[in-house]
Amino acid sequence: MRGAHRDYTTPGRILVWVALLGGACLFIFPLFWTVMTALKSYQQAHAYPPVWVPDPPQWGNFKVAWQILPQPFHIFVLNTYTIAALATLGTVLSCSLVAYGFARFRFRGRTPLFLVLLSTMMLPGQVTMIPVFAMWSKLGLVDTFVPLVLPSWFGVNAFAVFLLRQFYMTLPHELDEAAMIDGCSYFGIWWRILMPLSRPALITIAILTFLGGWNNFLGPLIYLNSLDKYTVAIALNMFRDQFSVRLELLMAASLIHIVPVIILFFAAQRYFIKGIAMTGLKQ
Repeated sequence: MRGAHRDYTTPGRILVWVALLGGACLFIFPLFWTVMTALKSYQQAHAYPPVWVPDPPQWGNFKVAWQILPQPFHIFVLNTYTIAALATLGTVLSCSLVAYGFARFRFRGRTPLFLVLLSTMMLPGQVTMIPVFAMWSKLGLVDTFVPLVLPSWFGVNAFAVFLLRQFYMTLPHELDEAAMIDGCSYFGIWWRILMPLSRPALITIAILTFLGGWNNFLGPLIYLNSLDKYTVAIALNMFRDQFSVRLELLMAASLIHIVPVIILFFAAQRYFIKGIAMTGLKQ
């Protein structure tokens, strides 16, 4: 009955809640330990048995971790933000345009071409790593951000194209027809009609792309040689190599790295879940 009281005390529901709570605690424990260690003194970080809660909290660890490397940490953060933001913008724009073509236009070979695009997701990056590096080296673009950003502007993310294509196919074609009657071009339909309606899917792609760019280690390691162009992922690796015994500083630097993406995920969580849930409803 509508409005009837739901019983949450049945044995089955209790077991479900216990399992969910246990799983949540299991997954949140590493983050909890990272935060606690980042606030410990050197002695507390290496104490045995371990000290669970720092007393008193050493907030100065974050300042030390920020300044202890040869370059200030904000340089690495700014570089990472620049690469991740440009790659995200390029992926959202280019992949949404490619997905629009696959979802709205009928042309010969559309399905085989789309399958070829999807098949690229099964191709390991290590297979193309050497020839791609040789290409950028010949162009003289090694030790720049270009190899890490420019490919994103050409719709190379097959998963993003697939996700957006499936979302576009859930939108009625009558919207396109009405826009064309009003004199809207094909480009205008994509930009003014489909893009605003696809906000959940676009935000989902933006979050996933930004997280991938923020955590990318192999790409910057291959293409960047100058210290002032390094990203946070490489800086953390340098930090680990030089200060591995300073666990409290290493954990403080790790928190500096992960806090922005945690904030981003929770800020856009509603759109992220909606974008995943609404994709693939129509073939």
